[in-house]
Amino acid sequence: MDRLRRSSHVYEGKDESVLAEQGYKQELKRDWSLIHNFGVSFSIISVITGITTLFEYGLTTGGPGVMSVGWICVNFFTMFVGLSMAEITSAHPTSGGPYFWAAMLAPKEQGAMWSWLTGWSNFVGQFAVTTGITFGCANLIATLAAVKGGFEATPGKIIGIYAALLVSHGLVNTFGVHILRYLNNSSVIFHSLGVASFAIAVVAKAPTHQSAKFVFATFNDGTGSPSWSARASPAYVACIGILMSQYTITGFDASAHLSEETRNASWSAPIGVLTSIGVSALFGFFLILCLLFSIQDFDKTVTSDVGQPVLQILIDIFGEDGAIVLFTLVIICVWHCGLFSLTSNSRMMFAFSRDGGIPKFFHHVDKRFMSPSRTIWLAATLAFILALPSLGSSVAFAAATSIATIGLYISYGLPILIGLLYPQNFKKGPFNLGMASRPVAVVACLWIGFITIIFCLPNVNPVNSQTLNYTPVAVAIVALWAFATWFLSARKWFTGPIRQIEAEAIGIDIDEPGALEKAEAEGIIKPFDSKEVNM
Repeated sequence: MDRLRRSSHVYEGKDESVLAEQGYKQELKRDWSLIHNFGVSFSIISVITGITTLFEYGLTTGGPGVMSVGWICVNFFTMFVGLSMAEITSAHPTSGGPYFWAAMLAPKEQGAMWSWLTGWSNFVGQFAVTTGITFGCANLIATLAAVKGGFEATPGKIIGIYAALLVSHGLVNTFGVHILRYLNNSSVIFHSLGVASFAIAVVAKAPTHQSAKFVFATFNDGTGSPSWSARASPAYVACIGILMSQYTITGFDASAHLSEETRNASWSAPIGVLTSIGVSALFGFFLILCLLFSIQDFDKTVTSDVGQPVLQILIDIFGEDGAIVLFTLVIICVWHCGLFSLTSNSRMMFAFSRDGGIPKFFHHVDKRFMSPSRTIWLAATLAFILALPSLGSSVAFAAATSIATIGLYISYGLPILIGLLYPQNFKKGPFNLGMASRPVAVVACLWIGFITIIFCLPNVNPVNSQTLNYTPVAVAIVALWAFATWFLSARKWFTGPIRQIEAEAIGIDIDEPGALEKAEAEGIIKPFDSKEVNM
């Protein structure tokens, strides 16, 4: 026990030293292990969340063949993204994650601009993914309540359930930081043993099973009349159909955002990124296969009276009572996923506020509960607002998932691209890809560019006010906002990541507007220079 304590103190000292080299002091409590760090990303990826909430989308947009084969393709290319991110995380383990990396890897004169653009992309992606997760959970709860209770799931009632879920996540994150580790443990158990048991029970109990040809080669296009495969091509439908897989394997940057609370972060955070992707890929593929092989009546599952194909599969196999029990397990997993998504959001927003990307008001840690309470509720509020279009649009949920996927992956891709263009600024950490670094980064950037384009395309035909994919509109608004604010205002005062320790050591209040810029102009402190950061 004494040896463990000594080891913990050694890592604490090393971690604080590494964080100080990045320019920050230790403000958050650093008591997360590698397992905890992995658990947060694993919980946010939450294969049962993405697969269950978008299972209907998968069945109608490509069908079983695209869902199964697409899962393999998506995870193969996503691992390239994860490898590149892990390498950068190892060099710069801070809560800021992608926007901090962009500043560090870009030339000094461009660092602030790339940090601003990456930060806003990650900022929007963060609360959009919380919207996708928790709004999906609200839909699942409403669907389950309608099985026997006669509940009528109107858009207004679903928004009410959604608000209650966000409040529950906000309260736990605000007042229960000390129990997040234990909830993390329970989440890992539910998402591993629970999901595995769920999948095995489904495939073992199913009266009949579909053929391998059905699971791996059946194409279904329910994208409208005429369908997109008739109007465009089956390849078009297959491309937009991988949204289910790509949205599911999203959010693994949480391992980076939690790095200031993780021991031995230069190793634990990158390993957390990679293991969360790899383990999720295996569990997700197993779950998809078990569900697809266990479909009893494909048409009945797609046009289910209960409105949820996974629930319909369970009802066909276990009856209503058994289905309710198993679907409750799904909802518990999704609740944990939303909880830790908000945790990750708040850390990124806390760091972005610390560096001036959003108002300094949000750079605040509650001294009693040791939580960034203001950014927790900022994230919850923004996630709620993003779901409001669901009151008048039937495709709002799919759009929210597209926005989340595009926003996050663009923020992942920008620092990877910058590191590829300016390798001289990339001082590697303990986790190093060596000669494979640049080829891996090229593949990662190409894949991110591909999914950014296809998820902006319409997925229901004909396109009207009810079926419009408003993802490109939202992405364009965010891009216009980021570029406009940079050129009109932010370039005059946003300097990128700040040297917090140096500033406070000489009595500069980093929360005072203009204080840092004045100190830099007078030569009192130097602007953040990535070349001075040595791991």
